[in-house]
Amino acid sequence: MGAIIASVASTKYDQHPESSSRELFGEAAAEAFEGTPLFPGDVDAVYVGNFMGDLIEDQGHMGPLLADHVGAREAASVRIESACASGGATIRQAVSAIESGAADVVLAGGVELMSVADIEHVTDALANAADDVYENEQGLTFPGIYALMARRYMHEFDATNGDLAAVSVKNHNNAVENPLAQFQEELTTEEVLESKPIATPLVLYDACPVSDGASAVVMVSDEFAAENDLDTSASVLGTGQSSDAVALQDRASITRTPAAERAARAAYRDADVTPDEVDVVEVHDCFTIAEVLAIEALGFYERGEGTRGAVEGETAVDGTLPVNTSGGLLGKGHPVGATGIGQVVELTKQLEGRHPNQVDDAEIALAHNVGGSGASTTVTVLGGA
Repeated sequence: MGAIIASVASTKYDQHPESSSRELFGEAAAEAFEGTPLFPGDVDAVYVGNFMGDLIEDQGHMGPLLADHVGAREAASVRIESACASGGATIRQAVSAIESGAADVVLAGGVELMSVADIEHVTDALANAADDVYENEQGLTFPGIYALMARRYMHEFDATNGDLAAVSVKNHNNAVENPLAQFQEELTTEEVLESKPIATPLVLYDACPVSDGASAVVMVSDEFAAENDLDTSASVLGTGQSSDAVALQDRASITRTPAAERAARAAYRDADVTPDEVDVVEVHDCFTIAEVLAIEALGFYERGEGTRGAVEGETAVDGTLPVNTSGGLLGKGHPVGATGIGQVVELTKQLEGRHPNQVDDAEIALAHNVGGSGASTTVTVLGGA
């Protein structure tokens, strides 16, 4: 059986300090069900992507809590945690449940509430995705880790701060047209380069913000969709997932992300497509260097050539390979557990022809979601239903 997307929805990604994870998740799920003739009681399983509920809200056991909150109390439910790749891992588990025949109707959602804590607490919570002994205790944070990756990439391939700034400018400017995005103002290259340094060579606008939000996907089997005459317009063609060493020091190269390479190969094989057939992409641009590394790992660019995408306009909405038309993590925001689900929401809208930054004739889409500095990666390939 194949996995069909029946409906998608997201809250606005922003800071919602007066809200809670259950309220945000409930908002996204309710909107998703409004797009189908289905009800929460029809759901066989609920999968919830969430990284920091117990660290920020003192709330674990999110699976049954949120299933109950949305009206699916009797469904099998579980929280899935894979750091910032929690959402992508959630999608993969939902697809597996449907393809195995274990479920016909699945709610795959993700949520994160981060703004209720101060930045030091959030930074410390995020650091749980790094190696505590070999990275955290040595004073590394994720800006520092990605700065090391950026410095080495710039050394190996003669890349510049301006090359990285082009990624930020593109994604922030894409976010302006997306009503769900956290940032709604265009940036110039000069504004990026002159923003506050955070970890040399990275500056403030090279980094994604602290965000709250939730996203939800109602997924069904193709047999269920046919039997119930559901109006669907997107399907999951293939998925892939792979892991790597958590600590940066334990990798052969810090300018490659092998887990993404392996996950992409698996997803392409599963979907029976090649990189050349992909029309639109959402990648995990937690920092500008991350987008560059992603589009190389996914097979769209050779090593050392990824900066060309944004600099030459090839990854713009009207380019040869539109990347992060949503605004990406840099512009749309990064509520960690929701991000991978939100990517699928954005790409489903592209396939349905209703995205605010619509890509002409989009038929094949790809989502790339990363945990830590590349230790966990999922890749999901979508197509028309």
